Amino acid sequence: MTYQFDDLKNAYPEEWQAYIEHRFVRQLGDGSLAPDAFRHYLKQDYLFLIQFARAFALAAYKSATMSDLRQAKEGLQAILDTELDLHIRYCSEWGISEAELAELPEARATLAYTRYVLETGNRGDLLDLHVALSPCMVGYGEIANWLNARQETLRGEANPYDAWIEMYESDEFQEAMQGFYPVTADIPKKRHNVPKECSCPDAENIAQSSNVKPLL
Repeated sequence: MTYQFDDLKNAYPEEWQAYIEHRFVRQLGDGSLAPDAFRHYLKQDYLFLIQFARAFALAAYKSATMSDLRQAKEGLQAILDTELDLHIRYCSEWGISEAELAELPEARATLAYTRYVLETGNRGDLLDLHVALSPCMVGYGEIANWLNARQETLRGEANPYDAWIEMYESDEFQEAMQGFYPVTADIPKKRHNVPKECSCPDAENIAQSSNVKPLL
């Protein structure tokens, strides 16, 4: 049986809606979010991007095909060569220096999510890792779309957070979101496919046991 990402959302509709329509998101959309709250988010998002890069490095290790390996490499390269620099520049517009970012401690929520992602990827396979990452890759795109459809959302100079919405509503991010959907038709065939040359005698049992339930 083939599952799609929408099946995961439909299995936990209240949790997904609470995430997409969180109070932080609503206030970001209508411009009423406290600036210090947004600065805290920006700082922690920088630390998250670093762990996100490590997750793509782990995805490369977990890749079973050249296509998966290339996708992981492109994701890692995009974060290290582009996204981190863009984030640092955006933070500077909010009065946050690169030196300050370098000295930041990780908040409890940042630690909880990033270590969950990495641990899930370590224990499971590439599908497990992609599902654990999907609240960011898929969720941010859906948040931008939900904000755009919401009457209360302010756009343009009236909203100091408009640039954030623009980032995730962009064609580039929306295309990346569509390309990332972690559950596709061929994954059920791949996830327990252990190469014949694998030297580990328990490899088949290990592969079959790597079904980690995602926490959305």
